[in-house]
Amino acid sequence: MRHTISALLLGTAMVFSAASVASAQDKMDKTVKIGALSDQSGLYADLAGPGSTLAAQMAIEDSGLKAKGWTIDLISGDHQNKPDIGTTIARQWFDVDKVDAIVDVPNSGVALAVNNVVKEKNGVYINSGAATSDLTNAQCSPNTVHWTYDTYMLAHATGQALVKAGGDTWFFLTADYAFGAALERDTTAVVTANGGKVVGGVKHPLNTADFSSFLLQAQASKAKIIGLANAGGDTTNSIKQAAEFGIVKGGQKLAALLLFLTDVKAIGLETAQGLNFTETFYWDMNDQTRAFSKRFSERMKNSAPPTMVQAGVYAGLMHYFKALEALGGNPHDGVKVVEKMKSIPTDDPLFGKGEIQQNGRVTHNAYLFEVKKPSESKGPWDFYKLVGTVPGDQAFTPLDKSTCPLLKK
Repeated sequence: MRHTISALLLGTAMVFSAASVASAQDKMDKTVKIGALSDQSGLYADLAGPGSTLAAQMAIEDSGLKAKGWTIDLISGDHQNKPDIGTTIARQWFDVDKVDAIVDVPNSGVALAVNNVVKEKNGVYINSGAATSDLTNAQCSPNTVHWTYDTYMLAHATGQALVKAGGDTWFFLTADYAFGAALERDTTAVVTANGGKVVGGVKHPLNTADFSSFLLQAQASKAKIIGLANAGGDTTNSIKQAAEFGIVKGGQKLAALLLFLTDVKAIGLETAQGLNFTETFYWDMNDQTRAFSKRFSERMKNSAPPTMVQAGVYAGLMHYFKALEALGGNPHDGVKVVEKMKSIPTDDPLFGKGEIQQNGRVTHNAYLFEVKKPSESKGPWDFYKLVGTVPGDQAFTPLDKSTCPLLKK
């Protein structure tokens, strides 16, 4: 009887095992749905928004998967820079629209909230728009890949360069939400580690029109460097108004800790010239970036070349599609797909070679740029000159300093 029971149990286990394998195989298919979640109409719309949606569409087209029998759909949404709206859209996409992956998400507050939803729903999140380094540190997730840039990189490239050049006293103008706090925190650490001192700071609401009171405080601080821990429209407004107050002419220097191509366009070279900042992509870096940017700008309403955020959406999705093809189909299992993404070295025409670390951080070169003088510019988007390069293995948080719980397993 014991032998009979053992045989029955073994047979039952084999049936369940076979059923599990069959179930996993049944779930694998060649259908994919992407959700491009961005600021489609606010202060980050130019650097991400419709351009990020276009970049996602171009990645779908360039992947070549449709010609191999895959069905890939793309939808877009506007989070309006509000975490509650972002999470509502994300839940709707996973529960009703059956989205597999969310891309972009500028605004760190929204990104951190969406990061939790994606983990809960076991989807894939390829972040390109949000900067907070917390996404690959304390709030890292096995479902998230952080592509383009982060606050650690911005602080260590731009901040360190300015301190070493003599800018040893700082005052911060900081956007009052997760991104601004992370950027001020990471830059402060770099400033103090290099012998500098933070003499003060002030927080401003997101999407501020009038910076006069904040700039007066910065001016009165006598700090050599006024660190702008903000982005998009807030950065352009603060730089324009600083020029009106004569702050730079008075001897203080502005540190645009996060500056985009579209910001320089909005500010104008006359005012923006001489600003130092860090990016990981520029349209005019080489033949490959120029070729992609030409195709991109031909499809943009304002003929603008891609920002690094938009380039990151494209590159991140291209790598995602490589992983799906390597898996032989879409398992609709976010952790499994991200693990496969991490196992494949990154190599694309926009960011070059790199890797996805176990905390989800993508490493690639970062570049210190300076805005050209009007007399140096040879075209409508010819704004940058390269000052220095930070290798990918030095640009981002070292793994031994990361607080990501995934690394402690």
